[in-house]
Amino acid sequence: MPEQPVNPDAEKIKKILELKRKIEEKIAATREELKELQMLLELLDAALLTKSFKKPEVPPPKVEEETLTSPPAMEYETVIPLKTVSDELLANLYLGDKTMHVIIPPDKKFDINTPPFKAFLIERVLVKMQEKDQEAVRNGELSPDEMLSYNIIRENNVVRELIIRNVSPQRVRELKSSIRWTLEKMYEKASVETR
Repeated sequence: MPEQPVNPDAEKIKKILELKRKIEEKIAATREELKELQMLLELLDAALLTKSFKKPEVPPPKVEEETLTSPPAMEYETVIPLKTVSDELLANLYLGDKTMHVIIPPDKKFDINTPPFKAFLIERVLVKMQEKDQEAVRNGELSPDEMLSYNIIRENNVVRELIIRNVSPQRVRELKSSIRWTLEKMYEKASVETR
């Protein structure tokens, strides 16, 4: 029987289909590798967030254990409830003359070790503000008794109050949003753990 002539177009189509299949496999493998790399990057970011902040050169602020008190109304001009998007009260923020007093309701148990309290609120916000104030003191722009200071009042590891002194008007908004964001993230973590 005579041999069938090979159709050159059919051979080309076969090669093109094979090449297409290889490219699709390569794209799928590359997508999978990209997902793994993104996951690794997120893990590295999380590790950096907890480990990369340099410790302040100043001695750490004293954490006071005190009896919980409600702030006297006459000392504070404004009371701002800090709430979640679902209207859950996280804390009441009392604003007075250069003072910010955050009181957490008794039903909230925010552990001082729950992220992002130390890594973000303390080290990236409050300590950075203290460092800027120290620089201003060194440059003669601020007196030492005008430097920002803070106290964390707690029961064991549960944060009950946060008192920040020498708060300039320019810092009120940043502090308010940083505190609210921190407490909301801590609340979300606590809600997940109790489920």
